Amino acid sequence: MLCKLAWGNVRRAGRDYLVYLLTLTLGVTVFYAFNTVSMQVDIAGIKEEGLSELMGSMLGYLTYFLAGVMAFLVVYANNFIMKRRKKEFGLYQVLGMRRGRVATIMALETVFVSVGAFVAGIVLGVGLSQLMTFFTASLFKTQIADFHFFFSVHAFNLTLACMLVMFVLTLLLNLRAVRRTRLIELMGAERRNESIKTRNPWIAIAIFAVGVALVGVAYYRLLRDGFPLTATDSKLQEAMSQFGITTAMVTVGTFALFWGLSGMLIKLLQSLRGVYWRGLNMFTVRQLAAKVNTVCFSMGVIAMILFLAITSVTCGMSIANVMNENLERYNPVDVSQTYVYYTPETLDYYKEYVNPSEADRMVLADATVDLYAAWHGDRKDPDNVADGIKGKSADNNDETGKKVNIADVAGEHVQIDSYLSYPLGGSGPSVVAGEMCKAMGEKLPKALEGSNADAMGLFVTPASQYNKLRQMMGEEPVSIGRDQYLLTCDMGGELGDLYTKYMAGGHALTLGGHELKPATDKSDEDTAAIANSAMGSNPGTVVVADELLSQLNLQPYSSNLLVNYKQGMDTTEADESIKYTLLDNLLVDGKEPGSWGVFITRSEMYTQAAQMNGMISYLAIYIGFVLVVACAAILSIQQLSNVADGSRSYRVLAQIGCDDRQIRHSVMAQQAVFFLFPLAVGLAHSFVALKVIIELVSVFGDMSIGGTVGLTCAIFLAAYGGYFLVTYLMSAGMVQAAIATRYSE
Repeated sequence: MLCKLAWGNVRRAGRDYLVYLLTLTLGVTVFYAFNTVSMQVDIAGIKEEGLSELMGSMLGYLTYFLAGVMAFLVVYANNFIMKRRKKEFGLYQVLGMRRGRVATIMALETVFVSVGAFVAGIVLGVGLSQLMTFFTASLFKTQIADFHFFFSVHAFNLTLACMLVMFVLTLLLNLRAVRRTRLIELMGAERRNESIKTRNPWIAIAIFAVGVALVGVAYYRLLRDGFPLTATDSKLQEAMSQFGITTAMVTVGTFALFWGLSGMLIKLLQSLRGVYWRGLNMFTVRQLAAKVNTVCFSMGVIAMILFLAITSVTCGMSIANVMNENLERYNPVDVSQTYVYYTPETLDYYKEYVNPSEADRMVLADATVDLYAAWHGDRKDPDNVADGIKGKSADNNDETGKKVNIADVAGEHVQIDSYLSYPLGGSGPSVVAGEMCKAMGEKLPKALEGSNADAMGLFVTPASQYNKLRQMMGEEPVSIGRDQYLLTCDMGGELGDLYTKYMAGGHALTLGGHELKPATDKSDEDTAAIANSAMGSNPGTVVVADELLSQLNLQPYSSNLLVNYKQGMDTTEADESIKYTLLDNLLVDGKEPGSWGVFITRSEMYTQAAQMNGMISYLAIYIGFVLVVACAAILSIQQLSNVADGSRSYRVLAQIGCDDRQIRHSVMAQQAVFFLFPLAVGLAHSFVALKVIIELVSVFGDMSIGGTVGLTCAIFLAAYGGYFLVTYLMSAGMVQAAIATRYSE
């Protein structure tokens, strides 16, 4: 009997349960689909060891956090249902039903709805996970060789556990509400509206103006100062403090803006008398003003959450895309090995801060070494190679070691030597980006502000090595005379534009007392990389004639050996044959002029970039979607509660002759304001933040967010707009039901 009654209640009160059902179903769908990522990685043909476990673990832990967010939403949505049905539960008790039986009916209803949402969510999640497999393959740039239908028991169990926690929490709160609420409160719940206090409009306008001013000043400060990511150690604390002030200003300003919104709306529309007195606009404005007073805090929170969601998704995916698009430029050869020379600063640092005895075996480098001839050592079992061991001496040849020489795999190769722009024993670079900007009357790129770019200066490289690299990449050599120079940079963006503009303007450089003129009017970023890397290896290099360089006696800084494998050699086999090689120390007269640096293969960088792009994209979409659903669900429930509270007002409007269509338009206008205003503020915050981020990232290349913004908007609009539509349809039904009883009282 109780089951039949509970099922009938669920069917009859379907509209009341719609938001609850929708929120729960979306949660189940997203939780299941994203937690099948480990199986998607395997089916997509991604062979990287440990990747599926890593992504599965990351998304699993994230699911627990997002489940807490969804639990809050489910409870919030359930409160609306309870508010709508208090009179019904009171009527059961008036008819003689004990509270225990009423609680049982509620428990059964919760079970029916939760099971329905779970089943629907799993079905949708299974379908979505199959589609996401192709998305995963595209992110990691692989081909699906053997696609087949799959079902993840792990994802099912994890989702079920999260939903059970939500179900138990909701059930306990419902039972508590029935047991602790008096019968008179249940029976009179429909007639007790929320207490509404109207603020003084002039005070509200003043607060609104203060909020706008705070947000505007915060925007200005952020655009002027940027993010404290490039500040040096000495200025980092101050930069962080200033950024904290900016963050506080925009946060306080956002809440003040919404707090004063009601007064601003009243005064603004009252000044437009033709609009204010038309139709039900006066009623609509008064309703908005009264309701904004009670939800201003939640609207501010929603605006800030939307800002975080939009910014994190757009920024994260865009930065990953920029890096992905520039991978070919950043990694010009199959493998590169760096050797870093000791400078006077290095030796002083070791003597003072590290270990004086270790500094005794170091010597100031006065010349570069031949890395190709020196590149040999023992290959060790990768399981026995600890982090940080690469580059250390391999003095002992154990039985598992295998002698490795780069000549075993090397075909074309070139060594790029980089020198500091001052002679041995000197200090202070003679070629710096800051001075170049002053000569052109330009500002220093934001990414270099506060950095050590001017302290380091640009590197200097011989033309013969640069031209050999160009030939390896299929480009013609560049003629550079003894009194000429060429600027190179593989990062593109603002830095590449700076060097191109400097040479195109015919500006001269002074190096070691020699005045040099530009050999060309363009910096070619595609042949400027001096090593394989993730974000670029050449922030700025001056290429000069070998004859001039030999006379300048500059301080060596680093050498990079760039190698392409022999023709016809399998890349995977070649990578494996030289990986985990412990290179022998280079000695000059028994002393070390430097130390081995980073060893990077091109395939390794492509794999790492694909992994990072995939993880960032998944995390960004997962977090962003759940946060947007959270915001939309909160707004939806608030508006449905407002309509339920105002049902008597709509009934009165109908009784005095107002057209049903006008009443529905009034409801839509109110809900559009509540949905669109937080979205507009969140978008404004996001656009300003993204502008700063784009300027920051532009040092590495042109950051295009068009495609990412399109994808983000599509996902967000589907969720946010869907909730708005459901809210309006449910509200229209509630208003229509209230109007239908206009003559019953």
